[in-house]
Amino acid sequence: MSQGFSLKDHLFNAESMADLATEYAAGVPGFDAEGFQAETLAGFPERELMERLDWIADCIEKRLAPDFPTMADQLEAAMPPALDPALTDDDFGRFIHAVPGILAVRHGLEDHRDRAFDLLYAATQRFSMEFYIRPFLNRWPEETFARLTVWAQDENYHVRRLVSEGTRPKLPWAKKIDIDPRAPLPLLAALHADPTRYVTRSVANHLNDISKIDTGLVVDHLKSWQAEGRQAVKELDWMTRHALRTAVKAGDADALALLGFAADAPVTVENLSVGAGRIAIGEALNVAVTLSTDAAKPVPVMVDYVLTFHRPDGKTGQKVFKLKQGKVPGNGQLELAKKHPLKGNATTFTLHPGPHKLAIQVNGTQRAEVAFELVAAG
Repeated sequence: MSQGFSLKDHLFNAESMADLATEYAAGVPGFDAEGFQAETLAGFPERELMERLDWIADCIEKRLAPDFPTMADQLEAAMPPALDPALTDDDFGRFIHAVPGILAVRHGLEDHRDRAFDLLYAATQRFSMEFYIRPFLNRWPEETFARLTVWAQDENYHVRRLVSEGTRPKLPWAKKIDIDPRAPLPLLAALHADPTRYVTRSVANHLNDISKIDTGLVVDHLKSWQAEGRQAVKELDWMTRHALRTAVKAGDADALALLGFAADAPVTVENLSVGAGRIAIGEALNVAVTLSTDAAKPVPVMVDYVLTFHRPDGKTGQKVFKLKQGKVPGNGQLELAKKHPLKGNATTFTLHPGPHKLAIQVNGTQRAEVAFELVAAG
């Protein structure tokens, strides 16, 4: 992105508001397109990205019928054509088409639940309604799950994806849902064999969310899906890796074993070094290590390195970084090297001078470590 790029200005500008005004003018007789454009644009500068969505909904709402059933009809009449059903991935839609979801929650949640469901069903084929199904899960869990069960079999893959994405326990940016994280698992079981990557990616992300709560439950379900054989082997292998990425980073033995990496692999870690005993902030670690085995056959390995950081309060922090996924040749060696910059201006993690450590983790088990002193930049 170029310097000064603003996502919210890119998504919500005069052109996008003109597009939205045209759609509503075409679908809603008497809709004040010019007044809508002027009002929305005037209110954007003082609002952040998500606040702008609510503002657009405010400006549209006042130009629609006050009763929700009629409003819902108008919202559907103003919708653009559905997203291309022939595509299979990365067709999220435009943020400006979130308005039906916002208004479905505002006006349909309590007294017009089923009409709101129908509106969300139509809207999610234009822009994902994952944020807006969640209030219904909290307010009407049984009724919402009944509708989601039907949608899991829908011919439109955007509708099927909503079933998984909207029920994720840790959906980014979204409000919390109060349901048991295990409750959507029957829906995921139905969706895991989906032919569309947009859906299976959501299922894998959903499982990764659950793995942060109960890794064993996720491993068990993936094993059962492997046994069923309803999903293509290559796709289920991809889903398994994606679903277990957090567990793998944490060194979970069961997750790694499912991926073919044994915790007790016959591997020896030798010659670990980071280049120097004292390294300044702004320089780099030159990580080097040798893995060897006396096993006759190649040994699959997932190799990470774990940095232990010094903190001014005397506590420590840790982060895990990927080094290599591969195999140690039978009766042979695997030499690995990587340069790890120790950035002093990183926005996500602050470095402090003091004693640090780097450990090599093989298939989830730390096998060797080396200490170094981090010093202030010269």
